[in-house]
Amino acid sequence: MRVVYIAPLEAIAKERYRDWERKFGKGLGMRVVELTGELAMDLKLLEKGQVIISTPEKWDALSRRWKQRKYVQQVSLFIVDELHLIGGQGGPVLEVIVSRMRYIASQVEKKIRIVALSTSLANAKDLGEWIGATSHGLFNFPPGVRPVPLEIHIQGVDIANFEARMQAMTKPTYTAIVQHAKGGKPAIVFVPTRKLVRLTAVDLMSYSKVDNEEEPAFHSQSAEELKTFIDKISEETLRATIEHGIGDLHEGLSSLDQEVVSQLFEAGWIQVCVMSSALCWGVPLSAHLVVVMGTQYYEGRENTHSDYPVTDLLQMMGHASRPLLDNSGKCVILCHAPRKEYYKKFLYEAFPVESHLHHFLHDNFNAEIVATVIENKQDAVDYLTWTFMYRRLTQNPNYYNLQGVSHRHLSDHLLELVENTLNDLETSKCTIEDDMDLSPLNLGMIASYCYISYTTIERFSSSLTSKTKMKGLLEILASASEYANLPIQPGEEEVLRRQHVGGNLSLDQREVLLYATRLLQAMVDVISSNGWLSLALLAMEVSQMVTQGMWERESMLLQLPHFTKELAKRCQENPGKNIETIFDLVEMEDDERRELLQMSDLQLLDIAKFCNRFPNIDLSYELIDSENVRAGEYVMLQVTLERDLEGKTKVGPVDAPRYPKAKDEGWWLVVGDTKSNQLLAIKRVSLQRKAKVKLEFAAPTEATGKTYTLYFMCDSYLGCDQEYSFNVDVKEAAGLDEDSG
Repeated sequence: MRVVYIAPLEAIAKERYRDWERKFGKGLGMRVVELTGELAMDLKLLEKGQVIISTPEKWDALSRRWKQRKYVQQVSLFIVDELHLIGGQGGPVLEVIVSRMRYIASQVEKKIRIVALSTSLANAKDLGEWIGATSHGLFNFPPGVRPVPLEIHIQGVDIANFEARMQAMTKPTYTAIVQHAKGGKPAIVFVPTRKLVRLTAVDLMSYSKVDNEEEPAFHSQSAEELKTFIDKISEETLRATIEHGIGDLHEGLSSLDQEVVSQLFEAGWIQVCVMSSALCWGVPLSAHLVVVMGTQYYEGRENTHSDYPVTDLLQMMGHASRPLLDNSGKCVILCHAPRKEYYKKFLYEAFPVESHLHHFLHDNFNAEIVATVIENKQDAVDYLTWTFMYRRLTQNPNYYNLQGVSHRHLSDHLLELVENTLNDLETSKCTIEDDMDLSPLNLGMIASYCYISYTTIERFSSSLTSKTKMKGLLEILASASEYANLPIQPGEEEVLRRQHVGGNLSLDQREVLLYATRLLQAMVDVISSNGWLSLALLAMEVSQMVTQGMWERESMLLQLPHFTKELAKRCQENPGKNIETIFDLVEMEDDERRELLQMSDLQLLDIAKFCNRFPNIDLSYELIDSENVRAGEYVMLQVTLERDLEGKTKVGPVDAPRYPKAKDEGWWLVVGDTKSNQLLAIKRVSLQRKAKVKLEFAAPTEATGKTYTLYFMCDSYLGCDQEYSFNVDVKEAAGLDEDSG
């Protein structure tokens, strides 16, 4: 039996994993796993997991692959949390994975039970019918029904300028806490930006000092008791506000600082927590009072301020809930005065959700064509009938640009949608229609396999050339549409020119790096399809640089823990023997190494762990039937790979502290002709202890002696690639008599 839990946001997936690992893992002995987004790693997790926790994107990347559907078919229970987010930014992926699970369930004898959880909705019946729920299995409560009743106060501030309005909201926020959170009851204040988190915390501290010179306005534990925790905190402003009962949480804080603030607030040692609204989904803190200070955030792509999505606002309000501790929770919403009536209306009524899938069909159609689920236009139309969009077309025709609600109108609309989408895919050279049959092309298969958009793969294909150098490759990589949701915020351009990246930028950097791994793999595939050798090798080296966070021109010793540029230089200038690679360092005598590095025993232990994990792989190769290679035929090269595991039973994740999450190493085997810059054969390889790989490539069309190069390239470490030259003696093409003989 397999249970899959889908959390629409990474932050929710990480509360649920920790929570369920404790309950079901340790408590019931079940194997609870969280998908990583790394395909090779996720396949292993999917195979062994009994309870699988995933975001929609990670599950989509796995379930869209036909070969993996055997595991998907073994799912008994499919749980989707926060289904109302189907109407938000990530909604189309959420809709696709639920539609796909229903479709797969219809294809197999074994039933898959789908359970969905959502906020109160005006059109819950449509969502229920879409997931296959009967009228007895659908429960939709009014918005006012909560574990703890919520008292809501909405105040308008009539100032047009965003910054001035936010500044004017600080005093009413202070007043709301003093008035509604008496007796030291906990209060959370949500503000739109990291900068405002700090400013608001300092302003609240200032107001509390002015109002209460003798006794602090906000409850906090004694200075002596707080000292142990304050000493752990690295941020100076935070240390000061905590002494006055005010903590803050935002994306730029170190994980230790966030942990300390959360612990102090949960324990009741501080009364107020000022929090960035972006954390409303990921931080499981609750309070007696929630103050939403401003209902707008900066929208970088449009360079304007937009209203919070309704779902975000409801999530913030939901933090005012402490069952068994409070008879009721309180929420104060401070908004721009013209929006006050709007919030009064929607906060007390269930709201409807609509599909956005019609704007995002291309990548989903492409994936299903690659998986041979969609093989013609009729299949594509049938595929759409499984979606939530299909349920809503006739319910809200204007929203979906439907001309009428008759069967004919619906049929014409779906066919037009399918034809337009498929035409775009064909123009992008991702798919092709031949005599009614739809087939994937190379670019479409790469896009689906690497889980990137069809527009990105089209851009890679049209922009990359055999003459592209490092600068051009990085510019093309940066132009990927996956990065469109990471706009430059005001003032960030100057910060980006400096080396250190922190705060919100570090979160963007994390996304950039995670996407880059997939994008570079797709780039290698596009380049090798064109047979460009040197550019393919360059893209592979960029993958190493991205994983290790360093340039290829730097010393490869900088991958090692505790190494500085000065130490690397000292190693390279080591008298007797220059130490330039990891292997040079490993081969040194222990005493010599200790003398050279001048590190503590603990640091040397870290170095030893890295060196033991660093790939040490023996490669041997042989030409199959080398005496009988003829012009125009295929050459077969068999490569044997064997890793020295240093007594371990399996290879762990890559040792890459600058990369934002666990990553399995991958390899490419490449055969190339350096004289003509031609890539003749390539295979992606994952290696534990031992593997045998066959590479096939075309011999020249004329008899000749030819020299080729075999490359073994890593995608994660610098300095462990291997390169071998080998010769092939190509004989005359076989004549007719020889062939028939």
